[in-house]
Amino acid sequence: MTVADIYQRDGIVQVPQLLDSAEVERIKTVFMEQVAVDHSLAIDDGVPEGDPLAKYPRFVHPHRRADLEAGRLSLELMLDSRIVDVVQALIGPALAAQSMFYFKPPGARGQALHQDNTFLRADPETCLAAWIAIDDVDADNGGLAVVPGSHKTELVCPEPTDLTESFTSVEVPIPDGLSKVQTKMKAGDVLFFHGSVVHGSRPNGTDDRFRRSLIFHYIPEDSVEIAAFYNPLVKLDRRETVLPEAIGGGPCGDYAQAEP
Repeated sequence: MTVADIYQRDGIVQVPQLLDSAEVERIKTVFMEQVAVDHSLAIDDGVPEGDPLAKYPRFVHPHRRADLEAGRLSLELMLDSRIVDVVQALIGPALAAQSMFYFKPPGARGQALHQDNTFLRADPETCLAAWIAIDDVDADNGGLAVVPGSHKTELVCPEPTDLTESFTSVEVPIPDGLSKVQTKMKAGDVLFFHGSVVHGSRPNGTDDRFRRSLIFHYIPEDSVEIAAFYNPLVKLDRRETVLPEAIGGGPCGDYAQAEP
């Protein structure tokens, strides 16, 4: 089966070793050096001192920061032909909508099950994620769990979740008849998945392993609107473009503090 066939069936396709070990090490070094000296790429989640995510906050839209090496590297990879070729095989001509970097250090909570297009609000189709593993990823360090086939469902209303497990406060229930599957990835693997795929992760339960990931989101070029948070979009020739703003949406999940 081709990657497009697998994507049509499951809404998810894993491409092994799309980035080589030297590239992964470069990404890791650049982002670890950045977070050690400056959190200006981080979204203000209001994370309290003592939470592992206070020292290692998630970076959102680093590709917009051409003044920083992490920003230049993000833009370079977001438009890299190896990634974009898969994106366009799955959704056709595309626009780049978002970059993110998650550090997920030891002890960090996970992110409850969710659907990405709840936040991007791409229309009339949906968004596509390219989730790049920067460390080897499994259940122990909080690798993604996904629900194959859930791309054929509508966006589902979320419910309250367990804040000891998730740094976001709500989760999407698994659609009837479908099951959650734990991913296992090597650094350099890329997981592509549809904006309606239900996915999330449990806490990083290890003492010494990060679960770093560099994530890009794309939308079809013929999309007619997007949540305001994602404008301006980036064309594959690096020019910016703006779409009409959809109602709702925003950053992917709000931080919520667990009760002590």
